[in-house]
Amino acid sequence: MAHLLHIDSSIQGDASVSRRLSARAAAAWRSAHPEGTVTYRDLGADPLPHHDAASGLAAQVPPEQHTPEQAAVWARTAEIVEEVKAADTVLLGLPLYNFGPPSSVKTWVDHLIAPGLSIDPETYTGLLGGREFVVLASRGGGYGDGTPRAGWDHAQQWLPHGVSLTGLEPRFITAELTLAAVRPAMADLVPLAEESLAAAERAIDELWVPARV
Repeated sequence: MAHLLHIDSSIQGDASVSRRLSARAAAAWRSAHPEGTVTYRDLGADPLPHHDAASGLAAQVPPEQHTPEQAAVWARTAEIVEEVKAADTVLLGLPLYNFGPPSSVKTWVDHLIAPGLSIDPETYTGLLGGREFVVLASRGGGYGDGTPRAGWDHAQQWLPHGVSLTGLEPRFITAELTLAAVRPAMADLVPLAEESLAAAERAIDELWVPARV
């Protein structure tokens, strides 16, 4: 039976474009997999604890030598990795905050980098490859080629590298200029924003459409 892991990370609630896109993608997946099951994790509402000095070295210490703090974080890491392993498809809502990913997404990735769980400790081969990883990204401005801030979207640049050790390979569907409707200085960009959102929605709607022969 097909299984979906649906993850949101925005702190914007109902105003979030990445949540709107990930919800649309999850609905499309359920329509294509009516017998499928879904696990949902909300990193925006319930973020994972950041690694700290007391627990952050758990991945580098044999489990039998773990301190209580390290044992607790290793159990949480195992839970995060198992969520991904159980999924055929992973959806991640990824807003751009201050030109980078939300810290909650960075922490999620930090938990995924776990030799023995997501990475073969001898060959360093990723153990999470072979599953679909769709990232529904949103960004308030424009960061495409030729724009003043081209290349400033460090979330989309970073994520493929961040998860590369695990074998995951993200596919991005992105809506940009999402602040145009609420920033007077961006009013002239509203048509482009609407076009970008519509294109993202079309791409989502085509994700699991059966191939025509």
